[in-house]
Amino acid sequence: MKKRYVMAITGATGPVIGLRVLRSLAGAFDVHLVISTQSFSIIRDETGLDLTGGAEGDIQAGVRAACGSDDIYYYDERNFEAPISSGSFITEGMCVVPCSMKTLAGIAGGYANSLTERAADVTIKEGRPLLLSPREMPFSAIHIGNMLKLSRMGVKIAPPVVGFYHKPETVDDIIDFIAGKILDAIGVQHDLYRRWKPGGN
Repeated sequence: MKKRYVMAITGATGPVIGLRVLRSLAGAFDVHLVISTQSFSIIRDETGLDLTGGAEGDIQAGVRAACGSDDIYYYDERNFEAPISSGSFITEGMCVVPCSMKTLAGIAGGYANSLTERAADVTIKEGRPLLLSPREMPFSAIHIGNMLKLSRMGVKIAPPVVGFYHKPETVDDIIDFIAGKILDAIGVQHDLYRRWKPGGN
């Protein structure tokens, strides 16, 4: 059986980073994807990929075409009958890129009001790796408290922080760096950026 990851893109700026991570995972893994309602307009505005107004099957087809992979399985965030809502559905873990503060709070509180929050809750209770990439600036004490609570449970908190030692020349270089650091954090091999070496690259 092909190994699986769960991935969610929630309503914050920067879904292009999530799509880059998704594209890197798909092919090597089956990726089970949730996109929050608020994210569709942001994806359209920031990337030009218009997935608005589609049924699950239409959105899945659009994401597969955009990522060049048929190994992506999309679920509406209200679809609590999706397999990722059950701990019996075995995965390698889950990442939420980007992660809105609302989603962060829902996961930290165990609220599970959406499929993303339920899947994250399942990932935590089953002891599987969970990574959140919170997209906010600056963080409030509430945000930091939620991140600290989750970090103490073993959740990896990986904000989309830019690095420059690989000498980025384009926006795509910066996106690749952030996506690559996220993949590093979940143990997935990639060649998205040049790694740091003493004395430069």
